[in-house]
Amino acid sequence: MASREPKIGLALGSGGARGFAHLGVLKVLKENQIKIDYISGSSMGALIGGFYAAGTDLEQLYKISTHFKRKYYLDFTVPKMGFVAGKRVKEFIKIFTKGKNIEDLDIPLRVVATDIKTGEKVVFSEGPVSDAVRASISIPGIFVPEKIDDRLLVDGGVVDRVPVSVVKDMGADIVIAVDVAHVKQNMEITSIYDVIMQSLDILQMELVELRSIAADIMLRPRVEKYNSKAFTNIDEIISIGEDEARRNISRILECIEKWKESKTDEQQN
Repeated sequence: MASREPKIGLALGSGGARGFAHLGVLKVLKENQIKIDYISGSSMGALIGGFYAAGTDLEQLYKISTHFKRKYYLDFTVPKMGFVAGKRVKEFIKIFTKGKNIEDLDIPLRVVATDIKTGEKVVFSEGPVSDAVRASISIPGIFVPEKIDDRLLVDGGVVDRVPVSVVKDMGADIVIAVDVAHVKQNMEITSIYDVIMQSLDILQMELVELRSIAADIMLRPRVEKYNSKAFTNIDEIISIGEDEARRNISRILECIEKWKESKTDEQQN
């Protein structure tokens, strides 16, 4: 009796504009007929994961990304809890996820956010994709937090930058994780955004090292030289994601084969 194919989960991490590298990873996995069964995402990982899980074509995603400009989604407000109101970006997400709810997506998705009042990790498994992703990308101090039910929600990267355990809980047999938010040393700090993003990266550094052990394959596209806030060089960032996935494709295929062999052995014993 042949063993079943393993369920493959993809954990996409936070990292601002560097998160466009996730697209390159998705493209190479698709080229190699590696079917993604589950996706979990924090912040930019939730945004890319949401678009992909909603069935948006990769070619179209590449086009959207390379024409992406901050002016399309930034609606500045008088700072009280953030500089950016976030209504415009929510509309943008709604359009490209076809107004879908999480439970109706082509690929099962979980979106991670942080309850800033309780410090809890919040994992969305239902409701509008646009609400969940808007909460997950709410960089503290930059975006106004998203209110959902009684919760005040900010960036998922605060509690779980690369949500490996989340996709494991969904039922993934093999977890491929993508970490795009490395600390850029000697980074030029010129704005409040730089201060916040660099602080988040530093806080998360140790945690991700521990979580990498839990992922079967950890991909780390070397995008740290790119500014997480600058939506420029997107072609290059995507290309680095492709390169990292290609470099590791034999490891991924080997991991899948080993899993199948172990299941065949179990059936025979």
